[in-house]
Amino acid sequence: MALKLPVYMDHAATTPCDPRVVEAMLPYFTEKFGNSGSRNHKFGWEAEDGAEAAREQVAALLGCSPKEVIFTSGATEGNNLAIKGAAEMYERAPAGSAAGTRGHVITVMHEHKAVLDPCKRLQKEGFDVTFLQPPEDGVITAKMVKDAIRPDTVLVSVMWANNELGTINEVPEIGRMIREYRKASGRDDIVFHTDATQWVGKMSTNVEKDAVDLLTFSGHKLYGPKGVGALYVRRKNPRVRLVAQLEGGGQERGFRSGTLNISGIVGLGKACEIAMKEMDADAARLLAFRKKMESELTSRLEVCKVNGHADRRLPHIANISFGFVEGEGLMMAIKEIACSSGSACTSASLEPSYVLKALGVGDELAHSSLRLSMGRWTTQEQVDYTIGKIVEAVNKLRMLSPLWDMHKEGIDISQIEWAQH
Repeated sequence: MALKLPVYMDHAATTPCDPRVVEAMLPYFTEKFGNSGSRNHKFGWEAEDGAEAAREQVAALLGCSPKEVIFTSGATEGNNLAIKGAAEMYERAPAGSAAGTRGHVITVMHEHKAVLDPCKRLQKEGFDVTFLQPPEDGVITAKMVKDAIRPDTVLVSVMWANNELGTINEVPEIGRMIREYRKASGRDDIVFHTDATQWVGKMSTNVEKDAVDLLTFSGHKLYGPKGVGALYVRRKNPRVRLVAQLEGGGQERGFRSGTLNISGIVGLGKACEIAMKEMDADAARLLAFRKKMESELTSRLEVCKVNGHADRRLPHIANISFGFVEGEGLMMAIKEIACSSGSACTSASLEPSYVLKALGVGDELAHSSLRLSMGRWTTQEQVDYTIGKIVEAVNKLRMLSPLWDMHKEGIDISQIEWAQH
């Protein structure tokens, strides 16, 4: 059978909805279409039953109580609720803190924008925010967070796994460190949030064992529908409280008002149920694919670098830089492969990835990086095709680069700016 093009290598951006998820959702569009807030008839009861069954499925995947699961429209909303809601609830300015501050927040420079932007909003509103500088391997450690904690710290937000690099941060270690800090200081008003959008459904999660207080993720990253996600909010040891960011109905324990997206929630629950059964096998298969891709590309191409920690990375994400290749040209040359560039294109400019820049990757390599992410239905044939196509494209583009010729001749070109390419 001929390989179907284009090949999808962008599962970190979104995943196709699993047919089993679609099947579970369908009755809730036309048959069980009620509003779960309608408590006086069968249609409302059916909708509520669907939502509560899904809440149990999500809780089982996270290792928490169903009462600790809040449904949202996705991780962006969940992050905003967790970060702004916790900071506003626990704001404090003890003696010795900066004048006028409402409290201190810790996050990381290479977080997703859905975390960075709410933190920057808090900055404008009087909070002091520390943006930790990641090391070259991209892994945030518990020691880095511990060294940044202050008497007025109210919130720590560190993603479980980076969306561009796939690097895995020391989330359980950070959580346990904060738990010990609470005991030693007698403070219950410092909470730990993790954006687990790339982690949940791909790797094992247990919020109690891993000492997480707030966790967010989206359905469409684990073969569920778009427009739905969940926020875990710890109910004891300590009981975490949030200031609601959406008001007007009191749904979801008052944390998130609005009519529930029942069909989406049912789909999210089913996706979580499937992930519990299949993620270990998926992870093993995708790790073999990722290692093959990285090994072949780095062995067949010179000046080719895998970004991020050598081992602490998700099985399905590879971020690779190709020296002496212009990023936009590379993307055009492999248009049969759906993947992400390390560059963020706007109508006015082509900027290198802020994630790679935070790791100290130079503009040239940051401009020529690809994120290749595989998924449940990725095949060996697709992986082999991707490898061959990238090798072919990089070699052709380098033949057109005078800088590549200079490099091959041993001329030092390290001082030549990207703008001169």
